[in-house]
Amino acid sequence: MKLVDTQQRSITKSITFRILVIISDLVVIYLITKRIGATIALTVFTNLASTVLYFAHERVWNRIAWGRKRLK
Repeated sequence: MKLVDTQQRSITKSITFRILVIISDLVVIYLITKRIGATIALTVFTNLASTVLYFAHERVWNRIAWGRKRLK
């Protein structure tokens, strides 16, 4: 039996992963800078940048046929 994720599960996984990444960024950046203002600014900037880069990456891969199969 093949199991597939529902849309709700995929959205939940995406949100919880993003929260994990933000917390990780906050901790690492704070340990390096020891400044809360810089930590917050850098965390916001890096997460916005990575979101934009991920979107662009996905759009490029949507144009590449390699590794795709037609379902019957």
